[in-house]
Amino acid sequence: MLRKTENLSAQTTTANAIPFIDLAAQQARIKDNLDARIQKVLAHGQYIMGPEVAELEAALCAHTGARHCVTCANGTDALLLAMMALGVGDGDAVFVPDFTFAATAEMIPYLAASPVFVDIDPHTYNMDAESLERCIAHARDVGLRPACVIPVDLFGLAADYDAINAIAAREGMHVIADSAQSFGAVYHGRRAGTLGDITTTSFFPAKPLGCYGDGGALFTDNDTWADLLRSMRFHGKGADKYDNVRLGMNSRLDTLQAAILLAKLDVFDDELTARQTLAERYSAALGNRVAVPHIPQGLSSAWAQYTVRVPEDIDRAELRDRLQEAGVPTNVYYPSPMHRLSAYSAHHCDPAGLARSQDASRSVLSLPSGAYLGDDAFDRVVGALSAYT
Repeated sequence: MLRKTENLSAQTTTANAIPFIDLAAQQARIKDNLDARIQKVLAHGQYIMGPEVAELEAALCAHTGARHCVTCANGTDALLLAMMALGVGDGDAVFVPDFTFAATAEMIPYLAASPVFVDIDPHTYNMDAESLERCIAHARDVGLRPACVIPVDLFGLAADYDAINAIAAREGMHVIADSAQSFGAVYHGRRAGTLGDITTTSFFPAKPLGCYGDGGALFTDNDTWADLLRSMRFHGKGADKYDNVRLGMNSRLDTLQAAILLAKLDVFDDELTARQTLAERYSAALGNRVAVPHIPQGLSSAWAQYTVRVPEDIDRAELRDRLQEAGVPTNVYYPSPMHRLSAYSAHHCDPAGLARSQDASRSVLSLPSGAYLGDDAFDRVVGALSAYT
């Protein structure tokens, strides 16, 4: 067991390292469909807003059950576009989890609004409703108007939307569901994409549904917001691109990326099943070694990452080194809570502190995962982790 007081000798690095996420295996599976779709785009030459973009938006609506899907250039733009459509601006407070990637909070100051960092539930790693209540009261105390909350569905699991939506409705706030990691997940019978006023997602290559570059999308059932989003992603266009009726931005999904996503969407449900099976196998094999993920009843995860918690008496950095030497890559999502990053350290947060976010940043460890991790690779991961915990 790899304890903090131990100093084990280095092992020989394994040459054939396991891929953290095996995108090559996925590409081999869909190659014929992928090649055909790409060739079709090259043939018609409509590289910006070509027919595959509208086809993808319709397919994503069918998958999620959302009334509208508006694709865009990336998940970060999606968050900005959502706040623009909702009118977030100067003096507004936008509540985000402290334990997340910087993109969640990054766009808020661009609108002259203020991010307020909310602590997490220690079991799901998602936004804690009681901490949100404290943050709302604090925002009012310092003169901010509670305007919007952005739960993040971390590691593939939807946040506690029943509680968060109820708080938001009571406080007159909107909910932007950040499903960059949970696309494909289910929350009490509803798919990610239908859980907030507006949902955003990312098609970054490592996401559950990812393209071969950057891409993003927004989902809503509100016709007015959907029209605003379509205008704003295309320079604020009105009747045509030279009729600029509002401030917008250049955030269109490339047609080639839409074609790639259509090929991947054909196998997406199969991949979600494979991810679930892998997660169950991991949890059964590692549950007595590390703290494995907790999935509340009535929810399913898209398993963007399979993330465990390393026991306090094990040195995580040294454990990662030993696993790497054994050819097992790992990642830490995320090594620092948001409020401790220099770009965000001056912003407001839960007046009771952010201890759970800090604890998570010190102990989480994500293992190789995805839909294409084979039996041999699985055995190597479990064997290596078991040897040092």
